[in-house]
Amino acid sequence: MMNHRMNIRKNRRNLFLGPMGLVALLVLGLPEKSQAQITSTAVPFMLIAPDARASGMGDEGTGLPEGVGAIYYNPAGLAFQTGRDVSLTHSQWLPQFNQPDLFYDYLDFKWNDDSSFGGTIAASIVFLNLGTFIYTTEASPNPITTFHSFEYAVTAAYATKLSNDWGFGGSLRYIQSTLSTLHVANEQSNGVGESVSFDLSALWKPDSTYIDGIGNALEVGFILADVGPKIKYVDALQADPLPTELRVGASYKLYSDQYNEITVASDVGKLLVHRDPGSITADPLPKSFITSWDTSTVHSFMWSSGVEYWYDQLLALRAGYYTEGYDVGGRNYLTFGAGLRYDAYQFDFSYIDALVQDSPLANTLRFTLGIKF
Repeated sequence: MMNHRMNIRKNRRNLFLGPMGLVALLVLGLPEKSQAQITSTAVPFMLIAPDARASGMGDEGTGLPEGVGAIYYNPAGLAFQTGRDVSLTHSQWLPQFNQPDLFYDYLDFKWNDDSSFGGTIAASIVFLNLGTFIYTTEASPNPITTFHSFEYAVTAAYATKLSNDWGFGGSLRYIQSTLSTLHVANEQSNGVGESVSFDLSALWKPDSTYIDGIGNALEVGFILADVGPKIKYVDALQADPLPTELRVGASYKLYSDQYNEITVASDVGKLLVHRDPGSITADPLPKSFITSWDTSTVHSFMWSSGVEYWYDQLLALRAGYYTEGYDVGGRNYLTFGAGLRYDAYQFDFSYIDALVQDSPLANTLRFTLGIKF
């Protein structure tokens, strides 16, 4: 059991600043000095790359949305896929904490049938268990009770081809964040928030272009993710925005022969969230689509790059690098991964080298098992 001691104050804004900062640390592995920046959004678990294949390539996936994991990175990639797939990802999240009840699970499914519904349908559920917390008061450090914190989201998606080269995808999502089930002081609300969101995405996969060698090798993707109303924990004035994000990515198959295939890919993302310094109120949508591009924009991008090598479509090796501006946490890390494909089964894993001593992200592993049927 993860025992986090939490002192809940009577001040309404302080009620969830402590837990939200802790959630940012537990979810994204941020150093404490970065929490003030990342907690400008609720449910940061929605930013965790859920698939071991893509996470082994630096969390890249918008420009290379392969497999059923495309439902997260770029649902439009599902339009170019066939058959039915299911996959399950598990990660003992942030193992540096050595807490067995801090874990992340992700289950997804897709089914392509152009004759029945003109494209591909898909669904996923993600669950982040944050553990059990101890409740105390300012008057005494003695434990009063405990409560369990967790977050989850359920997504349904659809994708179809607009032409041979273009795919379009969209998703609808329900999100619940249970940071606390306790009512505090005179507050009538507890730490449970709910919201809904949607994604819109596109993917260009040209089979021929004006430039020799680009056809059937280049992919360019776009996604506007997690667009939806704020999550209210205490009251509407202090509601926290979703991590609405714009991502653009591309991939290119550098080399391919009978047995070998090498692909490189890169993404860039930007949170479309803005809160004035010192303010408890974040700009609403669609206003934040504009106000998030301010003087600090150069320090708010998130970059992912990776390379993947396949031998005979049986064994894969991957490596990647992720970096982000200090306004969104300032994390930098290397990733490595591998995959094994046999018949209808595929197994992938990824590993994070955090590049920083004592980083909570260090040695984080993800494991994904996929089945085609």
